Amino acid sequence: MKRIRQAVGALFWLAFGPVACVALTPEQVQLLPPPVGREVQFAKDIKPIFDASCIQCHGRGRNKGGLQLDRRETLLKGGDSGAVVKVGQSQDSLLIELVAGIDPDNVMPKKGSRLTSEQIGVLRAWIDQGLHWDSNITFARPPPLNLTPRKPNLQVSGDNGINPVDQILSAYFEKHHRRTPTRVVDDRTFARRVYLDIIGMLPPVDGPGAFVTDADPALRTRLVRQLLADNKHYAEHWLSFWNDLLRNDYKGTGYIDGGRKSISSWLYAALSTNMPYDQFVAQLVNPVPGSEGFTKGIVWRGVVNASQTPALQAAQNVSQVFMGVNLKCASCHDSFINDWKLSDAYGLAAIYSEGPLELFRCDKPTGEWAKTRFIYPELGEFEPTADEPARLKRLAEIITSPKNGRLSRTIVNRLWARFFGRGLIEPVDDMEQPAWNQDLLDWLAEDLVAHHYDLKQTIELMLTSCAYQLRAVDQSDAPVKEFVFHGPEMRRLSAEEFRDALAEVTGEWFERSEFPGVTNEIRSCFVVADPLATALGRPNREQVITCRVSGATTLQAVELTNGKTLASLLKRCGRRLTEFPLATDEMVRRLYSRAFGRDPSTSELELASSLLGPEPQPDGVEDLLWAVTMSPEFQLIY
Repeated sequence: MKRIRQAVGALFWLAFGPVACVALTPEQVQLLPPPVGREVQFAKDIKPIFDASCIQCHGRGRNKGGLQLDRRETLLKGGDSGAVVKVGQSQDSLLIELVAGIDPDNVMPKKGSRLTSEQIGVLRAWIDQGLHWDSNITFARPPPLNLTPRKPNLQVSGDNGINPVDQILSAYFEKHHRRTPTRVVDDRTFARRVYLDIIGMLPPVDGPGAFVTDADPALRTRLVRQLLADNKHYAEHWLSFWNDLLRNDYKGTGYIDGGRKSISSWLYAALSTNMPYDQFVAQLVNPVPGSEGFTKGIVWRGVVNASQTPALQAAQNVSQVFMGVNLKCASCHDSFINDWKLSDAYGLAAIYSEGPLELFRCDKPTGEWAKTRFIYPELGEFEPTADEPARLKRLAEIITSPKNGRLSRTIVNRLWARFFGRGLIEPVDDMEQPAWNQDLLDWLAEDLVAHHYDLKQTIELMLTSCAYQLRAVDQSDAPVKEFVFHGPEMRRLSAEEFRDALAEVTGEWFERSEFPGVTNEIRSCFVVADPLATALGRPNREQVITCRVSGATTLQAVELTNGKTLASLLKRCGRRLTEFPLATDEMVRRLYSRAFGRDPSTSELELASSLLGPEPQPDGVEDLLWAVTMSPEFQLIY
């Protein structure tokens, strides 16, 4: 009879969670580890046990079997089948029976290491001593960070001639460096940095657009504004950034059979007109003609995992790109790495579903149906009977609502990471983390909203700050215990920047574009990736890519030293540069001026001239181009 009772109890636990406590026999009580003979402190003794062994299933919003350990009251309430603890009577508490493994087939925790005898004794003493729980400790799901708009109580103004970014960082520098850094880069380095960051091109060395050193303190601000006003080149450069984020490309999986739709024309028009960011997002979330491809995603051919259906792709893409939330794990099961649940992903996916959406857990149907809701329901609700157009309209309203502080903070963080090499929050797709300077993130986000979501205004603020103009930091790839900001990190040219820079130096642009209407000086953003671009980090864009790795890889090293694509390109460049005969010295000076923005030193001129010989030939020019393009001065943004 006892075995039947235990078997039924185990099966009931597996199916429904905690079972009603049945008194242990005297023999079973003897098997329990005794309570420890000391006073138990909740924070020191109990919390570590719960954190390691219980919270994964019963805390932070999870309630397996109906049991939540959020606080003392929810523990005392028990689970679906009754109480799990009896205050003052640990030997009669189901919790102790389960962690002690009285029934070998029914032991908690189900996953991970079993509790030690010492830990069980601590739990027994805690229950016997009255189940004391520190009121300031909870295992509930914490309120979301960076969601509610917050304007820092700071006296910040641009009227005093000091950039607001620097005003906010002043106290930070005093705390971490005991002084405010003042050693900014020279004009030539600054010009190269902002040209590449704003329009993705090298500064011209002559002509009306050339950068001229001037003592005027407003010179750099004027240059930034001049580059931001160059709508054509701005749009061309930022097209790659948004193509990565929005999974947009010119060919690849899905394009051949119509299972994927390009948004290139819509995106280019939005960038070239500096469409306000809230409108930009609204037209992607609730598609207009031309922007449908983002939420359509990829209609995969063949057998597809349930987590990759179009509706779930839309949920993953919208949450990651605009809210800094990665739902990929939660699209298959409750996430193991954060608090997002399967129902969260499916609730957002239901907005894009053409009909009722059944939840699949690890590719198996659950018989449960998704309830339409946003991942942060506090921002707004949906009418249960609303059709798909109404749902999409409502979603766009919720995401772009002034109540949603996450939208502005996510894009501000992405821009900061783009220019400084590391976000105010890292990783950039986990906006549930605090920023290393919360006031700066919040101020920039609220300023973006105040300026009607003008991204160019925010870019100008960042790039005219002294913080941006500091000398680049060679940041190690090794993880640091606590990040301290010293200045922008040294970065490698992106695949597109490298190829375009080489074209600027040599005049060897792409011959044709996959982009309608582009016919001259075809930049790499408009063409299909070749092996060189792939090696330099351009993704295939079948998944959302929010940042590219700047560090060198083995594939890059192989392609940059022995790759057929680059070798063939440099050979063509060598031939092109010798089509119009130049004296050796003039050829060297022209290449150095275009590639580095400076004249060669005496030793560089002598060495380069020896490569070219008295009359430059294609092979010699090709060799010199190898030396120039492999130089860190060419490949890095200092």
